[in-house]
Amino acid sequence: MALIKSISGIRGTIGGAVGKGLTPIDVVKYTAAYAAWVERQGANKKIVIGRDGRISGEMVRNLIAATLQSCGFNVIDLGLSTTPTVEMAVKIEKAAGGIIITASHNPREWNALKLLNKDGEFLSSSDGQWILEFAEINEGNFVDIKKIGSVTYKDTYLQQHIDEIVNHPLVDIGAIKKKNFNIIVDPINSTGAIAVPALLKALGVQQVTVINEEVNGQFAHNPEPLPENLSELCAAVKKKNASLGIAVDPDVDRLCFICEDGSFFGEEYTLVAIADYVLSHKKGNTVSNLSSTRALRDVTEKHGGEYFPSAVGEVNVVKKMKEVKAVIGGEGNGGVIVPELHYGRDALIGIALFLTHLAKSGKSAKNLRSTYPNYFISKNKIELAEDVNVKHIFEQIKKKYKKHPVNTDDGLRIDFDNDWVHLRTSNTEPIIRIYSESAMETTAQNIAKRIMADIKEMMVMKVE
Repeated sequence: MALIKSISGIRGTIGGAVGKGLTPIDVVKYTAAYAAWVERQGANKKIVIGRDGRISGEMVRNLIAATLQSCGFNVIDLGLSTTPTVEMAVKIEKAAGGIIITASHNPREWNALKLLNKDGEFLSSSDGQWILEFAEINEGNFVDIKKIGSVTYKDTYLQQHIDEIVNHPLVDIGAIKKKNFNIIVDPINSTGAIAVPALLKALGVQQVTVINEEVNGQFAHNPEPLPENLSELCAAVKKKNASLGIAVDPDVDRLCFICEDGSFFGEEYTLVAIADYVLSHKKGNTVSNLSSTRALRDVTEKHGGEYFPSAVGEVNVVKKMKEVKAVIGGEGNGGVIVPELHYGRDALIGIALFLTHLAKSGKSAKNLRSTYPNYFISKNKIELAEDVNVKHIFEQIKKKYKKHPVNTDDGLRIDFDNDWVHLRTSNTEPIIRIYSESAMETTAQNIAKRIMADIKEMMVMKVE
């Protein structure tokens, strides 16, 4: 069992002992702490909630809704929804905050509380830390019978979300319709099975096939949209002679595409392609995190803009985007942030902009991919035991590679001429992530292997 308490939310495996897994007691504890934080903001007594299709979703939703009511808040429940839809609903409702019930790309035994502020954005590090500390020292303060909050169900926000996308000035329904795309979708048994087909219909796509479409949380494969998990989608695209395949994660904030020959467009290149299209119509700056491909920088500079890196995490990308007035940004994991819509990763607007770009380019997905710089990122991870001192391991690696430029804004990034490697602990899993990039795939892999060997050696040595 695992329970990970971080500024980005509360994430854990369902069940087990209190404090060791995401138990009902833990859900109530951290929901009450969040309610106390919202109370301090002095906005209003309205909070929006929504969930993905996980098996535990309804149970966790019931606990959250009841806790918020008992803290005196009125709950707007979107039911089965997507992360970006909930983010938009918070702003439209002028609510004091929101809670998204999803563990994103984690397997089915996981669930989480993603916490939003009144702008429908993830909390700052200081606000998140306040909630974590409050939860440990305070049992919450619940209202009497006269002040118990209400629950109102609203199932119209997904359609509002789609309407906003369809009306975006850079989304061209006419061009999409004209191409008569044949698309295969893998929404991995979650709410993407509701949202993505509805969006494609609104965009005028008539030929849509959905695999793993039953919203039951029984994920047909590992839900993270990575190449090793999408063999079924690749095969379906080839078998049906489709124009492309679309994969989203369970809460529909990450996105990747499959080319017409069943090959990967590249998760890293989702943002690159969409940014290329946006920048061709709207000049400006871009942002992605330190673990994302340098291809975004290349495309940005091609259009006369400036690229800025940020620490990993949506809240950090959004902060940097606001600072530099970026017109497009996101993360290399397929997360696209379009400021005019909202400051959050949104696979739905990503789909609409990508299809418009593809339609107007006159190219196939495979040919469009070939127009971008060809970098290779090797993504790896090492699981951590409880007694591992990561800080000291990073210090040792920093010393070993002291002759190379090092960035410590977020974990440890080392640059080797035109190549780089980024090491950081995860906010959602007990692991070290190791991302490395090079113009040669074998070089990227070898860099990662070298660093992973260093880490494992230091773990065995029990660096302290």
